[in-house]
Amino acid sequence: MKINALHISENLEIFGLEVSENNEITLVNAGVKAGFPSPAGDFIFDTIDLNRELIKDPDTTFLARVSGNSMQDMRIYDGDLILIDRSIAPANGKIAVCYIDGEFTLKRLEIIKEGNEIKKILLCPENPDFSPIEVAPENDFLIWGILTYAITKY
Repeated sequence: MKINALHISENLEIFGLEVSENNEITLVNAGVKAGFPSPAGDFIFDTIDLNRELIKDPDTTFLARVSGNSMQDMRIYDGDLILIDRSIAPANGKIAVCYIDGEFTLKRLEIIKEGNEIKKILLCPENPDFSPIEVAPENDFLIWGILTYAITKY
């Protein structure tokens, strides 16, 4: 996978992806228990290509690095890498990268409707130290893409 910088700002860095073939890594396919341990038995090794596993459409998928802690209660932290798919339709409750007044931000969408008409859009942080952003008609606003994966380094 080759990464090209598309946008770098204080809040978010966005990168385009060039996905190449044959990027398989070894997968221990023995079922790693997150509950009580179980006998290991024989290890079964397989391969997995993370490009095929994580990216539905390379032309609409972008990688970004998060800056800030407004989404920490969703376990998305400062410095995490996120995958964004621009082909997924926005919906209430989805986590989205939004462009508002010249800045990108990652927030949970709260779309309030009456019938089929959108009455209000809130960009909701997942951290009580931050306030929701209400999108007003005068804002330059775009839902840029929908979060599909977050990668945290431990």
